[in-house]
Amino acid sequence: MKADEPGLVVSSTQKIVVMHASVGSGHKVAAEAVAKAVERLSKSFKKHFAAFNADVEVELFDVLDFGRIRFDGDATATMFTGPTRPIYDITWRYWLTGRLLWGGGTIWSHLMFPAFTKWVRENRPVAVICTHIVAANVAVGARMISRQDFSIICVPTDYEIEGMWPHRYTDTFCVATESMAETLRARKVEEERILLTGIPARQDFRDDYDRATIRKTWNIPLDKRIALVLAGATLPRPYVRFRAILDKALAQLGQLENLHLVFIAGRDSDYANALHARFMEEGMSNATVIGYTEDVAKLMAASDFAICKPGGLTVTECICARTPMLLVGRAYGQEKVNARLLTSLGAALHAQTARELVQIARYITQPTSSLLAAITAVEDYLRRPDAATEIALSSLSAALSSKDPDHNLRHSQHPFMSFYWGHQPAHNR
Repeated sequence: MKADEPGLVVSSTQKIVVMHASVGSGHKVAAEAVAKAVERLSKSFKKHFAAFNADVEVELFDVLDFGRIRFDGDATATMFTGPTRPIYDITWRYWLTGRLLWGGGTIWSHLMFPAFTKWVRENRPVAVICTHIVAANVAVGARMISRQDFSIICVPTDYEIEGMWPHRYTDTFCVATESMAETLRARKVEEERILLTGIPARQDFRDDYDRATIRKTWNIPLDKRIALVLAGATLPRPYVRFRAILDKALAQLGQLENLHLVFIAGRDSDYANALHARFMEEGMSNATVIGYTEDVAKLMAASDFAICKPGGLTVTECICARTPMLLVGRAYGQEKVNARLLTSLGAALHAQTARELVQIARYITQPTSSLLAAITAVEDYLRRPDAATEIALSSLSAALSSKDPDHNLRHSQHPFMSFYWGHQPAHNR
């Protein structure tokens, strides 16, 4: 391709924005994985396209940093696991998921995020990749108000799509499953705007590790079934109910001869200290407590199964690491959707009470049980370890190609709020 041929934008520097929102950690982890993949692949673009003389500059943003009012997204997320969780569950699963659908608009950009619109005007990005619904709506609004022409790629980080994604004004949706694609089709998103990529996870969750070496490093028994308990985070509130069920089940789990529990408490030192104290008091020898660690992927690889909440990134990491999941606790909102999808396919087990947790653990730790192997086989069906690379590749291709000025997504209208009528919902949630 020659430099003066249409179809490829040539400039000294092209800015690509990867934007998340700090509401929990999963959206940021996914954004970081995509940003690294874009940086890596941009070198290949420069190598293989003779006309491409541009350097790609990747900007990783938290959309909340641009807010007119700066609020703590992590603290806000804990509201969804407290007394208001049933209300959140209803709004997540049923708000604008029927015939009346949200298309997109400038409302967020005008009311809360004019700073991002200003940044777009001054820096003229060629693409914005969004791993959170607020980031996606802010990007759509900024594109409308600034009348610029850049691609918007939306990457939902759960196993269903909330109704408030800007459906009509998104160029590409990168989704995890075919059922999510079917949901988008019912919302009149054209086939060419849907890519089945998977949810992006960090590179280390797709690497191979030697199980025996890792167990020896962490002083974990070689002759027992290992359950990796993902029970910690910076904010403990989302784990309160999860930990309550574990607490009721611990005494009986401690009596299972073939089981060894490895707790990851994260940055919550108070919880880690409480676990140590309890294990000492009760003489429970089949448990190990680990604080914050960067070796979660290695520990997953060394474990026979994980006991965890059904968060989008957590279950994706387990799938990428081929680690069977035992989901614990009653789930709400997106976590309910994740749990239903995974259990319906046979890709996970789900215990809502301490009694269920003990019963399932007792069965799957028996030497004759083949259930974990069956779950791993189903996980391979869902496993898409190259998701970040696929998203980055499609984003680069869209960003560096010339745009069709007559495309219906790029007209000059910029509604404050846009609604439209869709088809019958693809799935009853």
